[in-house]
Amino acid sequence: MFNSEKTEKPKTLTGTRLRSYAFALLTRRDYSQAELIAKLNLYAINPEEVEKLVEELAQNNYQSDQRVAELTLASQLRKGKGLQRIKQALKAKQLDAELITEELQEVDWLDQAYQLKLKKFGEEVATDPKIKARQIRFLQYRGFDMGVIMKAIARTSEEE
Repeated sequence: MFNSEKTEKPKTLTGTRLRSYAFALLTRRDYSQAELIAKLNLYAINPEEVEKLVEELAQNNYQSDQRVAELTLASQLRKGKGLQRIKQALKAKQLDAELITEELQEVDWLDQAYQLKLKKFGEEVATDPKIKARQIRFLQYRGFDMGVIMKAIARTSEEE
């Protein structure tokens, strides 16, 4: 017979064991403060202790929301994501987009969209409305603004 109830793991971590677990998590990858608090609270007995520990880790630069935001931005750009999708990813990690506002402004979104269009659809500027619509939908899904999309799909290779 199956047990339909979820069995919760016992919360057993305090003190040095909690600190060790936090370091073990942070050695694998960077977590935002909110993510780290959520993970630690799964096993910690005292939520206030978790808050203090994460605050201390942030002060000592073992945990940095700024670093997480920059890594997320770089990762999303490599994946060909647009501004809206990047903001979504930051929100999912419970990070403030303001952390990387300057970096977001420095990105050439038109070039990003054009390079993505080139990779997927080639150099040719589409005249067929169906192909244009496909390109627009593709770039919209990736998170680019309509103004940038229209310029990117109309751009020719001589304009680079």
